[in-house]
Amino acid sequence: MANPESLAGWLAYLETLHPKAIEMGLDRVAGVASMMAIDVGCPVITVGGTNGKGSTCAMLDAIYRHAGYRVGQYTSPHLLRFNERVRIGGNEAADETLVAAFARVEQARTANDPATPLTYFEFSTLAALHVFAGARLDVLVLEVGLGGRLDAVNVIDADVAVVTAIDIDHVDYLGPTREDIGREKAGIFRAGNPAICGDSDPPRSLVAHAAAVGAPLWRIGHEYAYRVSGTQWSYRGPGGSRHGLPIPALRGAYQLANAATALAATDALRGRLPVSAGAVRDGLVGVELAGRFQVLPGRPTIVLDVAHNPQAARALAATLGDMGFHPRTHAVFAMLADKDIDGVVAAVAPRVDDWFVAPLPGPRGASAVRIAQAIEDAGVSAQSIHAFGDVQQAFAAAQERANEADRIAAFGSFLTVAAVLAAARSQRSGGS
Repeated sequence: MANPESLAGWLAYLETLHPKAIEMGLDRVAGVASMMAIDVGCPVITVGGTNGKGSTCAMLDAIYRHAGYRVGQYTSPHLLRFNERVRIGGNEAADETLVAAFARVEQARTANDPATPLTYFEFSTLAALHVFAGARLDVLVLEVGLGGRLDAVNVIDADVAVVTAIDIDHVDYLGPTREDIGREKAGIFRAGNPAICGDSDPPRSLVAHAAAVGAPLWRIGHEYAYRVSGTQWSYRGPGGSRHGLPIPALRGAYQLANAATALAATDALRGRLPVSAGAVRDGLVGVELAGRFQVLPGRPTIVLDVAHNPQAARALAATLGDMGFHPRTHAVFAMLADKDIDGVVAAVAPRVDDWFVAPLPGPRGASAVRIAQAIEDAGVSAQSIHAFGDVQQAFAAAQERANEADRIAAFGSFLTVAAVLAAARSQRSGGS
């Protein structure tokens, strides 16, 4: 049994335990969870979806914390530090807390002979749940990693299950159509517990699964809804109406649907965890989430967005269009090869003047040549496309090209945003 002394040592060890980065199925993780006797001891909100799940989790976390509750939040992937994935009361889990949790998972994993193989995500999810189980939480918000039905997070029964916007992504694992993907995401629904869908046109498979398992389905535009009025908005749901709400601090008109969906989740638990109007307002105004149309301070304007599928790219393009005037937009762009690169480029190309492209590390990273070809195929002149060895080099070149009044938009992957965010922070702190 391994027992690394550092968090970095554990994370390196996790990479070696399973031959595949992703291996769908609950049998392995459920078996180890049973050995660990995990009991989080509080209401659980599980949030899945193609786009918007991270934002919805962040809003739920902020609202409940402003209501005075002790909140646990599990998200993935991280941008700069693994600790970002496990938060209690808004604070990242300490290294020593995670190291102890990893040791407990390893103890349970190796209790069988042979030891149960776990993927990086499965192992880290069990560690997070162990941390939460000992944290005396009032509510736990869990973000699904991939899909829903067979995701490691689904080893915990959700008191409220949320599915946000649904689009085509991860087709190798979830299927090629929205109906296939909707069916997988609906796998987090539980009999008798509210199932909330923030997609205005949910797949029939999702609706049918909710009915089949006996989960009362709340759909945006039906059981709950929102209406914008100037600089405020109102919400109507099973728990009543809320008026005069502030626009969420997370940018983009699409965030209102995520905010309404978060409020629907609080409605579902209102009997156990009541939330005041003040907590809702403060939570919406104070919510923060790196990499979701995040605008860094300084000039030129730098926008970071993890958009990596066409639906998210369309939202990014719309929000770029809603910003104030910038003479030129310079894109720092890199994607994984198994994503819809052509669809993302087509969505954002009308908003971009110059492209600075690079490969992403690892076997899944698309080459700069592949990305540049997709941009050319979208009708962009080759003279406007500049290829570099890595994202940091592409970002540096975009900074050199951009004038103070311009903007730089970095997008295409969590890895792209992480690289640019790290470089920008290093510059601000005086690093090289």
